[in-house]
Amino acid sequence: MSEPAVVARRAREVTSGLKAADLEEFYRDLHRHPELSFQEHRTAARLAARLRAAGFEVTEGVARTGVVGVLANGDGPVVWLRADMDALPVREATGLAHASAVDGVMHACGHDLHVTWLAGAAEALAGAREVWSGTLVVVGQPAEEAEGGAAAMLADGVHRRFPRPDVLLGQHVTPGPAGCYPHTPGLTLSASDDLEVVVHGVGGHGSRPESTVDPVVTAAHVVTRLQTVVSREVSAAESVVLTVGRFHAGTKPNIIPAEARLSLNVRTQDTRVRERVLGAVRRVVEGECRAAGCPVPPEIDLIPGHPVTVNDAALDEEVAAVHRELFGAHTVFDFGRAMGSEDFSLLAPDGVPYDYWYVTSTPAAVWEAAPGEEPAEKLAAVPGNHSPLFAPDLSVVVPGVQTLVSAALSRLG
Repeated sequence: MSEPAVVARRAREVTSGLKAADLEEFYRDLHRHPELSFQEHRTAARLAARLRAAGFEVTEGVARTGVVGVLANGDGPVVWLRADMDALPVREATGLAHASAVDGVMHACGHDLHVTWLAGAAEALAGAREVWSGTLVVVGQPAEEAEGGAAAMLADGVHRRFPRPDVLLGQHVTPGPAGCYPHTPGLTLSASDDLEVVVHGVGGHGSRPESTVDPVVTAAHVVTRLQTVVSREVSAAESVVLTVGRFHAGTKPNIIPAEARLSLNVRTQDTRVRERVLGAVRRVVEGECRAAGCPVPPEIDLIPGHPVTVNDAALDEEVAAVHRELFGAHTVFDFGRAMGSEDFSLLAPDGVPYDYWYVTSTPAAVWEAAPGEEPAEKLAAVPGNHSPLFAPDLSVVVPGVQTLVSAALSRLG
């Protein structure tokens, strides 16, 4: 550990030779060619090529499409920098010159920017090995959006095959006036669970509903009743989000189908609350099916997703202090607990501290034009992650590299 001012000065020196135009074009290229979870072959190859050129020992195909680069530089700690690589099944509507060339697929969550930051940080640190010692491991993780990428890397032996981390660092692009670097010590992101539900009815002709048990109506009652789980069964002091993201049933207007399928997502920040909410979901689904006279009980499959993300408070303050020195005290503030979820924390072995912060990216003109006087009002009005209009300002490309470099230098000897 070094004094924040010293680390910030070293970070400025290390990143002074960054070629903004090159990084921006790399970002545009990644944005034009988005790839879905576990299909990030081109993205991984482009990242791997830059890492090799910088002197890293590179392994591709980790957990199918992941990339790990290792740069050993003498004695010292092992620092992992991680970026996710996958895009989303979203049709882009930004109208940008570098908009997605893949119909129905878009980097709507900014993972193309994450890869750009990771590549830039790796290159900058590799080019300044005289100012630090230790081992730098950069991880291009697949399939964060599919809720399986980090777990797949663990299953593929990422901690056995590569130097075990002493610290894990990562960041995420987010809406907000470009040029801020929010940090949250402790709990920063929520746990996420998915549930797949099948309601079994009795199908038949639409003209004779009395001869059927309509799973559409039953599932509609399930959806409506589930809205009371959060509003009536969870304390107002707790944070919970329950979303029915998919409802599928039937093939034609005059056919009452034999089944209806629901896909649910539950976000929680406390283990006991999670268990209570998941129990309530099961009770509601089973109860509505019994009330409707469904011939067999519903199928309810729980698919555990991301765990909570809990930053190491001391590490977070250490990195935040460096970012204050680097960008100004006014740019760093407590982001608060978010209902979003990440599998980032899975990459940290038990007992290894990690820190995960944010880089705001809304263009100044878009932020100023957004309705509302208060930041929260504007934040709700500007395009955010997963929006077909999400378009980070290119002014954040170089600062996003500097945040990673400075965080790494806070621990590298």
